[in-house]
This record gives sequence, C-alpha cells and structure tokens, in this order.
Amino acid sequence: MKKAAIYVRVSTPDQHVESQLYDLRQLAEQRGLEVVKEYADRGVSGLKARRPGLDALMAEARQRKFSVVLVSAFDRVARSTKHFLHVMDELDSLGIEFVSKREGVATGDPMGRLFMTIISAIAELERALTVDRVKSGMEMARRMGKQIGRARLDVDREQIVQDRRSGMSLTQVARKHSISRASVCRIMKEANENPVTAALSPAVELAQQAEAGQ
Repeated sequence: MKKAAIYVRVSTPDQHVESQLYDLRQLAEQRGLEVVKEYADRGVSGLKARRPGLDALMAEARQRKFSVVLVSAFDRVARSTKHFLHVMDELDSLGIEFVSKREGVATGDPMGRLFMTIISAIAELERALTVDRVKSGMEMARRMGKQIGRARLDVDREQIVQDRRSGMSLTQVARKHSISRASVCRIMKEANENPVTAALSPAVELAQQAEAGQ
C-alpha cells in the first residue's frame, strides 16, 4: 500500500480545515492509500511565500516519507502559477505523485501528466509575453526620451572620492554633498573598480577647460 500525505490550507483563522481533511481522507481510502501524515496551514494567505505546513511537507517529501500528496485543489498549494510549477517539478523529481481532488488530476496518470505539460506550456507562454511587453514598453519610453532606470546623480564625483580618501567619514561626505551614504559607497566602488578613469578625470577636466578658453 502506497503511503500518502495530505496537505490542507485555509486563508483566515475563522475558517476550518476539517471539510478538506474529510474529503481527502475519503479520497485516500478510495485510491487504496495509507495516510501517514497530514499537514495544515491555518490562517495563511495564498500569497505568502513561506508556509510552515507546506514547508514541512516538502522537507519530508525530500526524505521520501511518502509517495503521494493529496490536496483538495491547486489553489491550496501555490500562490502563483510559477510557484505551483516549482512545487510540481520538485515532487516529480522526487518520484512523488500529486493528486488534486477538485481538478481530478493525478500526475501518476497519463492524462494528469498531459495536463501538467499544458500548464507548463501556458506558463512559459505567459512569461514570454510578459518579457515582450516589458521590452516594448522600455523601447517606447526611450523613443519618448524618458529615463530608463535610475538617473545618474548630478554631483561632483571626483570631489566625493577625494573627500572620502582624505579621511572624511561616509556620513560627513554624504552630508557635504547632500546624498545618501549608499550613494557615497556606490561612487567609491565605481572609482575603485575604474582607478585609471578616476585618475584621469581631473586631467581631462583641465584639458576641456583649456580648450573652452581658446
């Protein structure tokens, strides 16, 4: 007899998992499965990434403590299609069958595997369409002259580097130039990663000033 685990979840504390448990225990009996453990998340939204019950189920799945997982519906398991497929992929890699009562899907059956393949294809198409929309939006923004990404700080970077290297603290430099400590760190990192450019900057500036005075 195959060993099975049951997973149930309700979104709010005033809801109860008993009806899900009852239906899934019946389903296990109908399929000739021995339920070895039941995992539950009570008052946990489907949008939350961390769920103690689901995390415990996946941890013990990796220990091969059961070979079948029973749930009442897909939406009890995952917060998104991406998360759902991630869970399914891991269970599949462990050789664990997934059974959902409401959808009537069992990944151990040919139709269940076909259904999962279709879901994966739809998710991949959705990701591709999202990437295309983002790229199109960025290209349109560039054509309209809009800034893409974080705008470059309008500050005297060479002076900031000099102040910091002269012994001024991050806070002192940040206050002097009216920028954040993080910005000072980023500018210093850029200067340290490009020492040649940083060293040549004053000379380039002098040359530009001389050229402008001619």
